[in-house]
Amino acid sequence: MSTQAPSVPEAVDVLQRRAFAGGAVGLVASLVGALVSPTQFFHSYLFAFLFWNGMAIGCLSLLMIQHLTGGRWGLAIRRLLEAGTRTVPVLVLLFLPVVLGLKRIYPWAGSAQSDPTIRHAIDLKQAYLNVPFFLGRAVFYFAVWFLLAQVLNRVSLESDMGMDLRRARLLRSISGGGLLLMGLTITFMSVDWAMSLDPRWFSTIYGMLFMIGTALSALALCIVVITRIAGTGPLGVVANADTLHDLGKLMLAFIMVWAYFSYSQFLIIWSGNLPEEIPWYLRRFHGAWRSIGLFLVLFHFVVPFLILLSRGVKRRAKTVGMVALWILAVRAVDLFWLVRPEFPQTGFAVHWLDVTLAVGVGGVWLGVFARQLKTRPLLPLGEPEVREMLAEAGA
Repeated sequence: MSTQAPSVPEAVDVLQRRAFAGGAVGLVASLVGALVSPTQFFHSYLFAFLFWNGMAIGCLSLLMIQHLTGGRWGLAIRRLLEAGTRTVPVLVLLFLPVVLGLKRIYPWAGSAQSDPTIRHAIDLKQAYLNVPFFLGRAVFYFAVWFLLAQVLNRVSLESDMGMDLRRARLLRSISGGGLLLMGLTITFMSVDWAMSLDPRWFSTIYGMLFMIGTALSALALCIVVITRIAGTGPLGVVANADTLHDLGKLMLAFIMVWAYFSYSQFLIIWSGNLPEEIPWYLRRFHGAWRSIGLFLVLFHFVVPFLILLSRGVKRRAKTVGMVALWILAVRAVDLFWLVRPEFPQTGFAVHWLDVTLAVGVGGVWLGVFARQLKTRPLLPLGEPEVREMLAEAGA
């Protein structure tokens, strides 16, 4: 059996070129919009940043889950997950526009509020919701994500020379403690960067929605990529029908957990009917926002749930890849529904900056992701299961 790293599929080069090109076009168009409407620019930028930042931290969470649980389902996508985690330094740079636009994005960071309820909430939470502490927490989040990604990637690369018991235990130990840190940082990140858009509102399930949302987005991205680059080479041997079936089942499980958390939050808040909580849903049940909510119920849960119940769908690369691509699209809609109604406006509206910034930031992230994917073998060659599968296939 050859231990040489498999060559990088041409599709990865194509992804990198198209991503950087699309990102450049999107960012240039968005800069024009920033000059015309700076407030709208920062509002749209927050949505774009949250979506693609969630992709990276979702990769990090899934990577640690795979190290803890084992199983062949993660062998085909481990290097994709690792490539996603190595984009954290780029996200630090992409966070700078959020810092520059704090006063235009968050009511607690801006000028005095005319709404007395918002003003009162800001006064009560001033010890937490202030710019220096906000920036300090952001530094902590990025530092945790960066350090976890660096250590996991380094040990994983060393393992290509041969996975020994010490390295396996080290990866599991790091992942066990790391998942606790991810739960902590993602929860507070969601509070800081999204929930604090309305200082009056709070929910203990909100952080869980972000956790499952980021993991689902990352898994869907990996399924889309793996179904397009696997081909018939060594990667295709590992990313076989059984592996795709496992990944499809995991995606189905995440969709069900997302639905459970979403319904739990709604049920608790709606049944409580408290004046400080219920307005959050009232804004989302008004006008076209209600249609978006119904769309999410149907196409983020009901339809994908029914489709993924089919064993045949999950075992065919083309079909499971299409479902995963759809999940990525509705994940963006869900995040838009969570964040956008908090900004003052007359009703539901999609601004062209929402699209150009999502494309611009996403192009940069995907381009860096593809570049990182090319720097290492596409398979963890030190894993005994990988060697066994390649040997059986004569690869």
